Amino acid sequence: MPVPTQELKLEIVNAATGKTFGAKAAPGADGALVVRDFPDDGPSPKQWQLTPVQAAQGGQTQDDQAYVIRNTVSGKVLDTPAAADGGVRQWDATAGKKDQQWHIIPVDGEAGLYFIEAATDGAVLDLAGPGEDGTLVVLREHDDNAESQRWRFVPAEPERISDPVLPWAPLDHWNGRRSWRLVRPTALRPAPDATPSFSDMLLVLDRFGSDQDAGGWKSDGVFRSCSGQPGWWAGLGDRFLADTTEAGRKDIVGLKPAKGAVTSSSSGDGTFDDDERVLHPHAPSSSPTDLWTLVDLTGGGKPDVVVLAADGVRVSTQDEDGTFTPAGGEQVLEAFGHGRQAGGWLADQHPRFLADTTGDGRLDIVGCHDDGVWVSLQDEEGTFAPIADEPALRAFGHDEKAGGWLADQHPRFLADTTGDGRLDIVGCHDDGVWVSLQDEAGTFADPLYVLDDFGVDQGWSSAEDHPRFLVRTTSDGAVDIVGFGPQGVVVARGRSDGTFEPSKLVLNDFGHAQGWTSKKHLRLCADITGDGTPDIVGFGDEGVWVSHNRGDGQFEQAQLVCRGFGYNEDAGGWRVDRHPRFLADITGDGRVDIVGFGGPGVYVARNLFRRFRTR
Repeated sequence: MPVPTQELKLEIVNAATGKTFGAKAAPGADGALVVRDFPDDGPSPKQWQLTPVQAAQGGQTQDDQAYVIRNTVSGKVLDTPAAADGGVRQWDATAGKKDQQWHIIPVDGEAGLYFIEAATDGAVLDLAGPGEDGTLVVLREHDDNAESQRWRFVPAEPERISDPVLPWAPLDHWNGRRSWRLVRPTALRPAPDATPSFSDMLLVLDRFGSDQDAGGWKSDGVFRSCSGQPGWWAGLGDRFLADTTEAGRKDIVGLKPAKGAVTSSSSGDGTFDDDERVLHPHAPSSSPTDLWTLVDLTGGGKPDVVVLAADGVRVSTQDEDGTFTPAGGEQVLEAFGHGRQAGGWLADQHPRFLADTTGDGRLDIVGCHDDGVWVSLQDEEGTFAPIADEPALRAFGHDEKAGGWLADQHPRFLADTTGDGRLDIVGCHDDGVWVSLQDEAGTFADPLYVLDDFGVDQGWSSAEDHPRFLVRTTSDGAVDIVGFGPQGVVVARGRSDGTFEPSKLVLNDFGHAQGWTSKKHLRLCADITGDGTPDIVGFGDEGVWVSHNRGDGQFEQAQLVCRGFGYNEDAGGWRVDRHPRFLADITGDGRVDIVGFGGPGVYVARNLFRRFRTR
């Protein structure tokens, strides 16, 4: 686990004994600290906060950063011994006093374990004896083999509140139409100062659902990335949202067997047209393993249909009348396809991206195959260049010689980590984060190991269980890494040079320790408030939880903003494998709404943040 930020309350647990660091059962005037058990019917364990003495400077490592360890209730801080027995104590804080400053040093090869080292002389916290209840905590010379010198930080339970939810009430009109108005709820009693940010869940269309009456939709299980990266792919039976009409709002798109891509257009008021029309007909050459996306390839404002087919990349462009031609797509590249003639790319082994890698406004194709990274650039005429005889980079590939990257364990991203307008390759392997920078000539440099976190060895067991994103958490900063780790949300700030600051645990929520699992819950990064910075969004048991970004990359405690789209039956009984859910602007007002494909059809919760909330 990375070092927690000062906002989090922590218990400090000794790794050798499992006992918690705190005061004696009968505290004395000397402030001596011990390890002891805290029974359920007794007093609560002491909680602490780690406050950085100063912001880490350029070139500093995590080991150099000094912290004050403060009792969250009394305000007293961890102090070096005054007594002859060497016991550490909690004492009144004195600004700038070195005896009250500590280094937090990760134990090599032991995820989540740390040495707590005095800033004055390098001695570390240890136990005076074998670890019985009430054993004194002392300072001793560092010993790599002494398990009693290793400590674990356990975040306190997250503090959560509920937003009030404004339910929709139907209104029938004289002309037979029906609309909805928002009414105040009678049952929910949230925190006194909370104001609504989402409506409740409303069924707006009885199509595109998993129930037979709603179409019997189901995915065929094709692997795809839901990370929000450019080049998101969908398989047969999938439903997603895309602006198909240039109206500035998202429509429903579904990949229907025998029919092809079908759509229901947004009406602009949070509902969708009842009629389902064919957007792109099924082609005789189509395969159930084809991957689809709708994306503007050239920057002209109109989305194109792009298919990774058996024979390579196929594209259907949109005419003035909104028709996509040709019906089966035109083959633009004999590569990146699942057929042998196109390279034998497999969805569960070889991630592929559509992204503007050079900053020229046109999307290129990048893929990670067995032997490394392959690239096809798009020119000014919209033509994709044939791939070279050799990969652009012999790394980030599935085979051992290219790194042994596994799609289900090692997420890979394209992101501008330096601010030069060119996309670099970022990957999270077993040992942490690797980055390959792209130069002005379009050449990718050999990968550099830049961060010892976000990898399997640090407890990030799979891409599905621990989603990771590359986003800017501040409006003017570099791209950062945001991940949902074992203990909560972890952030590593970008330095704008292809490297990252040491990772920090910024939120004790949305992690495995708080009950979030990939089998039951979705977790995303999205700008809910419209302030330009991403918030943390989780589809949990009770409904949708949001942790708002404060604007400086720090996050508030989570709020329940919608009592729907959740795993529990009273929240709708939504299931990850049957009910896709999205955050998208379906009205054109600039705010992302919640859209879910449930059993009976399509459900929507409107984003009311700007209308009702002031910050």
